[in-house]
Amino acid sequence: MAQYDVIIIGGGPGGYNAAIRAGQLGLRVACVDKGVDGGATLGGTCLNVGCMPSKALLHASEMYDAAANHFAELGIEVSPKLNLTQMMAQKAASVGQLTKGIEFLFKKNKVDWLRGAGRIAGPGKVEVTGDDGKVTAHEAKNIVIATGSLPSSLPGVEVDGNRIVDSTGALSLAEAPKSLLVIGAGIIGLELGSVWRRLGAQVTVVEFLDRITPGMDAEMAKTFQRSLTKQGMVFKLGAKVTGAKASKTGVAVTVEPVAGGAAETLAADYVLLCIGRRPYTDGLGLDTVGITQDRRGFIETDHGRTSAPGVWAIGDVTVGPMLAHKAEDEAVACIETIAGKAGHVNYGLIPSVVYTSPEVAWVGATEEELKAQGRAYKVGKFPFSANSRAKINHETEGFAKVLADAVTDEILGAHLIGPQVSEMIGEYCVAMEFRAASEDVARTCHPHPTRSEALRQAAMGVEGWTMQA
Repeated sequence: MAQYDVIIIGGGPGGYNAAIRAGQLGLRVACVDKGVDGGATLGGTCLNVGCMPSKALLHASEMYDAAANHFAELGIEVSPKLNLTQMMAQKAASVGQLTKGIEFLFKKNKVDWLRGAGRIAGPGKVEVTGDDGKVTAHEAKNIVIATGSLPSSLPGVEVDGNRIVDSTGALSLAEAPKSLLVIGAGIIGLELGSVWRRLGAQVTVVEFLDRITPGMDAEMAKTFQRSLTKQGMVFKLGAKVTGAKASKTGVAVTVEPVAGGAAETLAADYVLLCIGRRPYTDGLGLDTVGITQDRRGFIETDHGRTSAPGVWAIGDVTVGPMLAHKAEDEAVACIETIAGKAGHVNYGLIPSVVYTSPEVAWVGATEEELKAQGRAYKVGKFPFSANSRAKINHETEGFAKVLADAVTDEILGAHLIGPQVSEMIGEYCVAMEFRAASEDVARTCHPHPTRSEALRQAAMGVEGWTMQA
């Protein structure tokens, strides 16, 4: 029976980063992972069937759309032709390079990869069932649960992997559909819907709530919806899907108003079910150490610690945003705590991003949250239409918004919609981590001409001295 300081169950962003950090700190560590959907690669959902492949398709589809609809205005005349097979092949190649990179990092940091399905078999004990069915037993002073999440289901809508798909299936459609119905107007559904919209599909999004992207600042969400509508997406808000019947050629979807009223049937070539995700703890053996889950299936933790001594949990199995970078932050904090160091995660400063075009990114409080708190605040805004680099690049859609305390000027939230804002939100993450004032950003020199100047101009706007709009 092998003995370790730490055994981590799950090799996604939480698990593999925890394993690497443990190795760096000199702990004897193993990571148990069986691969995604029968595959034999590390990286979890994010690298294999989530963040990475979706970004590969978002980038490729944006290039295709630019060539088809925007190159001419730049003086570039082309007639693009979609080669979906090659688009999928380059996606797979990129993903393969990333997963092999994790294997290299495991070797570099002396992490043992225990291939198979992990199960807690009692205090300090983990069993691993390999692909051949053989079970091996291991002991550890600490066990870290990092098993991630799975797509949520919806009664009346059965994912068949053919005409009705979840987020995994939507990454590998065999053809570009003429029509796609997306159930759920959250981040994943809108990203994948935008991919297929650019590749020729008529996309209809059905959302139970009366708005898209819950959790996003309301002003940003309205602006975002207008942009996607202008691109050709159709939204049915305040509507619930009660059933979906697939045939060889398409899907008939029954939709009813949430407020009551007559049902209607919508037809589409494919349906993408994207209503969120649930913690993946099936067969994990939580009962063997006395861990119970809340009503939604999450494992309750206190700074990574579960109710069972020596058992920790990080990432999507815990309460909070289901984001890879949140899992990575928790991984580092968890392992450093195990190693006797100070581990901490600032949950108020975990950024969110929608990787559509335009992108949307935000960190900290929304206006709605500040109003609910009764906190006095000031707003600074700056449109990308007044930003010189955005103008030159024909990317003027969107704006930057900064929220700051009305008395202390501390930055409380930053909300961006526009070109490449996923790469810019980090500036405000750093500023807010150091509890900067809006004036600190406003008086920091930014390079010209860059899109990032919009962030400075928005900060200037908090005190009413925006100079370029």
